[in-house]
Amino acid sequence: MLYVDKLEGFKVLYRKLGSSGLEVSVLGFGCWPVGNDWTEANDKSSVETIREAMELGINFFDVAPVYGFGHAEKVLGEAIKGKRDQIYIASKCGLRWDDSKTITRNLSRESILEEVDLTLQRLDIEYLDLYQLHWPDPNTPLEETISTLNELKEKGKIRNIGLSNYNVFLIKEAKKYGEIVSDQVLYNMIDRNSDHYHDLALNYRTEAEILPYAENNNLGVIPYSPLCQGLLTASFEIEKLDNGDVRTANSELRGKKLQKNLKKAAEVRQIAKDLGKPMVQLVLNWMAAKKGISTIIAGPTNVEEVRENVRAFDWELKSEVIEKIDEILQA
Repeated sequence: MLYVDKLEGFKVLYRKLGSSGLEVSVLGFGCWPVGNDWTEANDKSSVETIREAMELGINFFDVAPVYGFGHAEKVLGEAIKGKRDQIYIASKCGLRWDDSKTITRNLSRESILEEVDLTLQRLDIEYLDLYQLHWPDPNTPLEETISTLNELKEKGKIRNIGLSNYNVFLIKEAKKYGEIVSDQVLYNMIDRNSDHYHDLALNYRTEAEILPYAENNNLGVIPYSPLCQGLLTASFEIEKLDNGDVRTANSELRGKKLQKNLKKAAEVRQIAKDLGKPMVQLVLNWMAAKKGISTIIAGPTNVEEVRENVRAFDWELKSEVIEKIDEILQA
């Protein structure tokens, strides 16, 4: 791990992303909110936020075609003009949609070759630093999928291959056909070993399986949803979870689970208050302390949020505080 002063007053933490050789900021930038799927962000604000993140030393930007059905990639592409060589861009493939916006999984050779060109066009770039398989596709052999990505590496369209939502068994299978540098997985204080994300079954357990395997096999881990879609922030407005908010599909934000998780979040929030630190910084700090994690995909929606997030690593949680937090989370 490496600390680098980018601006006076705070430090940005960088780590290696698995075997890729990329030194990525531990605080990454997740572009799902940029697609406007569940936020009130507008494009101008998104561009400003992305550019501020770059100025503050964040160099890893994660996006996917399905975020806003192509919109997030276009906005990110606009924001990075003139600064492509200063950052790393990660996108994904495997989730396709039709005119009715019904999403299906497709990691066939034909589909990937079409997807990568569409992604590069939207981003207006020549290559991706990391290309990830968004979700496993049970209908396409892994050999076909990884072989196709190897072709894209040879053509210079992608630099590294990553996975997303793959369990250890499938990671090992994928490695038979090509170099895999990372796995992007659900992980936060609430979703430590969750078996579902929204209504999608997860065939992996992050803390119990993925993190130990990654640490021992030089695999980068990229956790998404670090704030549990807003639950782990300074304030969480339950009343906003209606009117088609995509977060209502998150099983952790419904019924009895929601009430239990609200209690846990409130207790952790009190610890942050006692420390005199923002809740978001406490959450990111706790995650960064976990072995195996390379870069955390946070999705700030405005300049103020990215400025607060980037200061999460000015300080470190003491071991006794981490233990206290873990006791709360395991209750």
